[in-house]
Amino acid sequence: MSENFPVNQRRVLILLHPKRESALTAALEIGRGLAAAGIAVEQHLSSDGAGVPEITRYAGRSITDFELILVLGGDGTMLRSAELSYGSKVPILGINVGHMGFLAEVERPSNADVIRAIIERHFSYEERMSISFEIQRHGEVIDSGWALNEIVIEKESSQMVELFVSVDDRPLSLWNCDGVLCATPTGSTAYAFSAGGPVVWPDVDALVLLPLAAHALFAKPMVLSPRSEISVSVRSENATLSADGFRNKPLIENDTVKITRDSQSVILARMTSAPFTNRLVAKFQLPVAGWRGE
Repeated sequence: MSENFPVNQRRVLILLHPKRESALTAALEIGRGLAAAGIAVEQHLSSDGAGVPEITRYAGRSITDFELILVLGGDGTMLRSAELSYGSKVPILGINVGHMGFLAEVERPSNADVIRAIIERHFSYEERMSISFEIQRHGEVIDSGWALNEIVIEKESSQMVELFVSVDDRPLSLWNCDGVLCATPTGSTAYAFSAGGPVVWPDVDALVLLPLAAHALFAKPMVLSPRSEISVSVRSENATLSADGFRNKPLIENDTVKITRDSQSVILARMTSAPFTNRLVAKFQLPVAGWRGE
């Protein structure tokens, strides 16, 4: 830890995947540039691996000590950074060093541009809604949590799971399925999209409810009010709850999961004001040649 910096020292936390050489190289160059400008830089690894010797390790300092989390990685690393910033309102700037995702910048800026933007605090900001869950067993809440992308209640084995779903205390359907997914607009382009759900623009307040491979006459994706409460009751022997793909909770028969909009949000920093449409076109290489706009 760097304990010799003054109390009002500007601090930036860099989160990176240690097995990506390009992320390590960028972290070193950006760290040196920020340090030269008097900004303390500390590092957190998203998984086990080699460290960056010129950047001080992040070792339990309060996340609110930092003005920004700089993420060098893909959407998975961005989700890890959201776990760190959750509840703090510390913004996250994502620089993609792998396959282009939806959470990072559309085009990778130069390290010099990143350094300049941080020094000058030249960003726009997006507030992304999150969702929360409670697991109830025998009428008592036994666990709770949150997700930025999605919450999935799914089968634990090769056999399908039986799930009874209600919305706002009214029964919706009983599904024999691989699972049920509830996504935020941010998560609509992740697991929900690959399962056939709609793309929801990030500034739309909504919840996406999607049965996964359900054997039912009605098993379509649905877009719900963000004020709705989704209740999923497990009618099979076992199931699993997964939040953002890495916070996993075991479920047993008669457990009920309540899903609602979370009171906390995640703040993303942007170096450019490119609209979400640009990100969608870039990600899927949509045919826009010949467009006669700007």
